Amino acid sequence: KRAIGPRSLHGSECHLPSVQVDRYLYQLRLSDEVLLDVAARFQAEMVKGLGRDTNPTAAVKMLPSFVRALPDGSEKGDFLAVDLGGSQFRAHQVKVFDDGKQSSQLESKFYPTPKEVTQGNGAELFDYIADCLSDFMETKNLKQKKLPLGFTFSFPCKQTKLEEGVLLAWTKHFRVRGVQDTDVVSSLRRALHKHQASSDIDVDVLALVNDTVGTMMTCGYDDQRCEVGLIIGTGTNACYMEEMRHISLVEGDEGRMCINTEWGAFGDDGALDDLRTEFDRELDLGSLNPGKQLFEKMISSLYLGELVRLILLKMTKEGLLFNGKVSTALLTKGKIEMKHVSAMEKYKEGLSNTKEILTELNLFPSEEDCVAVQHVCTIVSFRSANLCAAALAAILTRLRENKKLLRMRTTVGIDGGLYKTHPKYAKRLHKVVRRLVPTCDVRFLLSESGSGRGAALVTAVARRLAAQRRRLDAALAPFLLPPGVLLEVRDKMRAELEYGLKRETQGQATVKMLPTYVCGTPDGTEKGKFLALDLGGTNFRVLLVKIKSGRRRSVQMYNKIFAIPLEIMQGTGEELFDHIVQCIADFLEYMGIKGARLPLGFTFSFPCRQASIDKGTLVGWTKGFKATDCEGEDVVDMLREAIRRRNEFDLDIVAVVNDTVGTMMTCGYEDPNCEIGLIAGTGTNVCYMEDMKNIEIVEGNEGKMCINTEWGAFGDNGCIDHIRTKYDREVDEGSLNPGKQRYEKMTSGMYLGEIVRQILIDLTKQGLLFRGHISESLRKRGIFETKFLSQIESDRLALLQVRRILQQLGLDSTCEDSIIVKEVCAAVSRRAARLCGAGLAAVVEKKRENRGVEHLQITVGVDGTLYKLHPHFSRILQETVKELAPQCDVTFMLSEDGSGKGAALITAVAKRLHNVGQK
Repeated sequence: KRAIGPRSLHGSECHLPSVQVDRYLYQLRLSDEVLLDVAARFQAEMVKGLGRDTNPTAAVKMLPSFVRALPDGSEKGDFLAVDLGGSQFRAHQVKVFDDGKQSSQLESKFYPTPKEVTQGNGAELFDYIADCLSDFMETKNLKQKKLPLGFTFSFPCKQTKLEEGVLLAWTKHFRVRGVQDTDVVSSLRRALHKHQASSDIDVDVLALVNDTVGTMMTCGYDDQRCEVGLIIGTGTNACYMEEMRHISLVEGDEGRMCINTEWGAFGDDGALDDLRTEFDRELDLGSLNPGKQLFEKMISSLYLGELVRLILLKMTKEGLLFNGKVSTALLTKGKIEMKHVSAMEKYKEGLSNTKEILTELNLFPSEEDCVAVQHVCTIVSFRSANLCAAALAAILTRLRENKKLLRMRTTVGIDGGLYKTHPKYAKRLHKVVRRLVPTCDVRFLLSESGSGRGAALVTAVARRLAAQRRRLDAALAPFLLPPGVLLEVRDKMRAELEYGLKRETQGQATVKMLPTYVCGTPDGTEKGKFLALDLGGTNFRVLLVKIKSGRRRSVQMYNKIFAIPLEIMQGTGEELFDHIVQCIADFLEYMGIKGARLPLGFTFSFPCRQASIDKGTLVGWTKGFKATDCEGEDVVDMLREAIRRRNEFDLDIVAVVNDTVGTMMTCGYEDPNCEIGLIAGTGTNVCYMEDMKNIEIVEGNEGKMCINTEWGAFGDNGCIDHIRTKYDREVDEGSLNPGKQRYEKMTSGMYLGEIVRQILIDLTKQGLLFRGHISESLRKRGIFETKFLSQIESDRLALLQVRRILQQLGLDSTCEDSIIVKEVCAAVSRRAARLCGAGLAAVVEKKRENRGVEHLQITVGVDGTLYKLHPHFSRILQETVKELAPQCDVTFMLSEDGSGKGAALITAVAKRLHNVGQK
């Protein structure tokens, strides 16, 4: 097992003191195996810290920072930052330029942090910060400007939003009374308000930032791959961008958020006890916070000098150094500092540095003493780099696993005196990290003023996101239909249903309310063999349906699917029906029933005006069909003509059926209470059983008849223009039938993807998406199919998978882009479901009033890919119906093949009723 630690210090010559020191400090030398184990322990601590139930007992607190995005280069403006956490307080002015070069300018002023401030009371501390900021603004002539401010506060805080943070505990040398468990931003605002009252300064605190987060943001501005921040100096900490779905401490699962690990407390629960030496324990007991920040005490520069002192003291007492003479320096806590350790490790200067420093400390070393002390320093600092590398390896592994990558390229932004000034630390850290995580290609990027420039950048990003949010909300606001608007839609739909039923208004009605001449639902006595044809989309089906009645009631189906090429869909009517008959002939031959004259139901899912159950005149094509010489013609006659032209077989065409009616009949076969059919798929429609006395356009008042509403045309008269958006108008104008089927274009699967595409183009033009670049693929009409909405809105889908879907569409998206796209999809599909629910509420209310009951129980048979496959559409639709028709108890029943099985059942019912009529 290879130990990760210093080799022989002076070429091939191995000095005896070095060998003795190695043996003496063997516990501080850690093998690869041990470091990988440390990484695994830290990963377990991360999971514990992220969990809502396990966080209270976790040592590593994994604090959400509410920083949700990295800089994207579009930030600009003047910002202030103040930085509390080190040996000096700093005020900064940061200018961020939107010049395409991602440049910024930083001007700073440093102020001392005297002991009376760092160990006094809270009011004095925040008054001091406000006074320093006032002085800085006066120096820079900024007092007349209102500027946003980022507050770098380098202590563990629990945040519930970006501009709020409750101090959990002081660290480093700070011990200010009355601040712990309070919101430090509120305290700063109160202190600033005193100045603002005298018109002294006017600032707006927008963000509370940890210096580690500031480091990541600073480096993220220069390198967009940077998603980890690391501080290794007086203190130590790391942060990284975590998937929101893993952060149970924060509501929501979209996007990412920077997690401030506060890893200095790793081991406070005993997780590192087996690796802590007697020197670590002694150092901890003598510290200001015994038992706390144990990992920090093993690796940060604040403690490494003291660790070296304790080791040298014991070695001297045991006669291994300085001839056993213990000097005052070795007995004085804090006498050996990190600067001494760093200087003594400068091997290029031989032993001269070491000798000089030890002599200044009144230790009169021999050459062998110098070699041994130098080696102690190396082992201590090397252990620090090793442990830091192990914890960092855990974070990198988690990032790679979150992204489901076999290999990952990323950047770590890094800051801190130990990393910057120690002669060997950075090189050691890089080498060990790369060895522990060979699947990660890591770039280490040194931060420039992470706590100042970084705080300003967090503030700049927060301001950019707030501005983007306002513009995004404005774009999507028209899709948020409040209850009052939905009630209005329900009532207008109800009025249109009535217009369509009345003789004098039916001619001008947009909702045509077409009689289907289907006058009954299945009663269970239907039986026999039936053929069904299904034409309603880009595929055409032929089915053989065997219905058995009685105790062994069942429906068996055999079907074959045939494609309808675009040239047939948009060719002549004769070509279309010849193609259909060709498909029927193939099926009859395939099933071996070409000689049988079977009753046939023809599902024809386009608006038809019926004069009887087997006569249907096409009102107008929808769904992309444009075959000529069909509109105004009887489609049953056209089918019979095509059969005659082929002259191979004959069929008994009993019924021409709409797929919506077929859906109702299929569900009616299972549930006699089903008297409404709904299609929510490529297109949308509703049918329902209406009392004959209300259907003025058909003779007779007895019984019921199914009405095919053809509600897709609702709004063609302008009655819902006030809720149509500019995106709806663009989709309508680019469609095959401008000005028609307006309700369908707002609610059906054929158009939702295109509405989304139009919104994405608009948002991209505004610079809110895809870095303002409209790709060629986004310009293509129809590229954004509705199936992508269903996939993108899936709760199980991480944003990484959303990005992959967008990449398949040729859209190079960031994590933030993916969140916006998902939100746009949700707004469009939610509106569709709400509008559909409002229309259905009108139908069920009409049924309730028809029956003259206070409370209605009814079943709606439903079919369509949008209803079946979209993750939220069905739930939102059902909730809307309940909200708008509270006196109706509606059961939704999924239809099994309404256009096939349903057509056969309608044919069977028609045959049954025909036979009853003959008798």
